[in-house]
Amino acid sequence: MKVLLDGMGGDYAPEEIVKGAVRAASETSETIVLIGPEEELWEQLRACRWKGDNIEVVNATEVITNEEHPAMAVRKKKDSTIVRGMNMLKNGEADIFISGGSTGALLAGGLVILGRIKGIKRPAIAAWFPRAGKEGVTLLLDCGASVEAKPEYIYQYGIMGSIFVRGITGNEDPVVRLLNVGAEEGKGDELHKQAYDLLKASDLNFQGNIEARDVIFGETDIVVTDGFSGNIYLKSSEGMSLAIMGEFKSKLTEGIVAKAGAMLAYSKIKEIKQVFDYSDAGGAPILGLKGAVLKIHGNSKATEVYYAIHRAIDYVDSQITEMIEEAVNSDSAGPEGDE
Repeated sequence: MKVLLDGMGGDYAPEEIVKGAVRAASETSETIVLIGPEEELWEQLRACRWKGDNIEVVNATEVITNEEHPAMAVRKKKDSTIVRGMNMLKNGEADIFISGGSTGALLAGGLVILGRIKGIKRPAIAAWFPRAGKEGVTLLLDCGASVEAKPEYIYQYGIMGSIFVRGITGNEDPVVRLLNVGAEEGKGDELHKQAYDLLKASDLNFQGNIEARDVIFGETDIVVTDGFSGNIYLKSSEGMSLAIMGEFKSKLTEGIVAKAGAMLAYSKIKEIKQVFDYSDAGGAPILGLKGAVLKIHGNSKATEVYYAIHRAIDYVDSQITEMIEEAVNSDSAGPEGDE
């Protein structure tokens, strides 16, 4: 297996990207391919004292930034890390592509170069969320791949999310709920009412609506929503988590008594931190493309990269893309067919 890694994708690239790659490569026999300016990447590998044989470097001289128009940049920057990675994936030179670069460019590159799985109307970004007081995680999609939605898109998110959760966690009958303004049937605007009806009539284990406040408590395995709402929920949750942990740390270091108490309760504080820590989430897959693509956060450091590589290997081994393709072809993936 070959795992492609955007060596220049993210705020701390290439140093933290390479560190994460080295850590992961030391624990797996799979090949990790770093894409970016080869001299710079080899310099970072030497700084990490890498002596193994399962990291390769592919030269790419350009980088697409968050300030550029995604689709235009993908067309113009043919030697960018994202375009090079997508082309290698399309040509069968690798099994999965991981990047912390521009989300817009990843989506544009995925659509233009890889294309959608036949029958899938829109790809979806899927993100794992921790559960407070419970084991396991909850999958939320779409987290922003398409800010506008139709009911059949949300229905397909339920199909893709269920396949992904089954493949990764082994949960054969994951519960699906629809993010809405109320838990009762009939809530929401016309989009959500129609999406509810499609999900209810499907073979999915659909258990109705869920309010945003209940997601963190693990009331469901999968939450489906339009990309606009999903992206707001994702970023609001991340901001709240950072604020809570920042305030927690501030209060526990205000004085000698607080510091002493913090030392005594260290193990429990560490457990609380883990509930809100996204570093081991392993990135967000972009489901529905003709290839496995994993988006990691732009501010990812070595630990996040390390976990993402391991999750990417699980992703490929589970044959998620092939299973989605088989499911939509057998089910027709919605009432209106392909678009």
